[in-house]
Amino acid sequence: MSPECWAIFADWSPPLFLTAATLIVAVVYACGWFAIRKTRSHLFPTWRLAAFLLGLGTIWLSIASPLDGFADALLSAHMVEHLLLISFVPPLLLLGFPIVPLLRGLPHGVTVHILAPFIRSKFLRRLGHFLTTPLVAWLAMNLIFLGWHIPAAYDFALEHERWHDFEHICFLSSAILFWWPIINPWPSRVHHAGWLMLLYLASADIVNTALSAFLAFCDRPVYSYYLRQPNPFQISPMTDQIVGAVIMWVIGSLVFLVPVILIAVNLLQPQKLSRS
Repeated sequence: MSPECWAIFADWSPPLFLTAATLIVAVVYACGWFAIRKTRSHLFPTWRLAAFLLGLGTIWLSIASPLDGFADALLSAHMVEHLLLISFVPPLLLLGFPIVPLLRGLPHGVTVHILAPFIRSKFLRRLGHFLTTPLVAWLAMNLIFLGWHIPAAYDFALEHERWHDFEHICFLSSAILFWWPIINPWPSRVHHAGWLMLLYLASADIVNTALSAFLAFCDRPVYSYYLRQPNPFQISPMTDQIVGAVIMWVIGSLVFLVPVILIAVNLLQPQKLSRS
């Protein structure tokens, strides 16, 4: 390992709050999963537990591990961090059907006396339904995604740690909204037409492709932060930007297009059965 990498690892220490919060949520979900599995084993196979815990682990990896230190030095590492938060964490968490296991895993008094009024609130239910409608969820994720990649906003977040944390919250929360209509985690009952989800995912991929192509083919470094800060890896800002754009372009597109293929195959399946 190079001295530059060693320096980042030496400067890193695990954030206590985020690490503790991740472990607590994992324990609460696991307790709730084991409890509900006794009566609904068909809804909660082991892979759902694994998916949710992997999603939590990916959150920790992206913003609490040494990767966050590399992201401060390299745009390409920062793009990996964003990609994990937007494209991998949300579907993993939602595939775990997290709502009921998290509620079941909490102490009974907390659920009944603190959370119950919020759960029964018609206003909050309507708000949740509104935020997870395809149009609203699509606009929320893509506008936030593009907004934080505006050079002034991007540089500002890197220069101010609290705003950088807020940026991560924006990415994660809006991406959860985006993936909600696709996965429809139980007990959600709204199922959108398959053709709508094809358009939903494909159009999001166009946004990701457009930004990636701009960064890849732009003839100058877009983010001045990486020009002002010393680069310990001796990688030119332009090369770093191109590598980051390619990572976001290729892997980001795969994350959108693989579900497109799966949904398309599922849509064609009934046609095959009717013709046979």
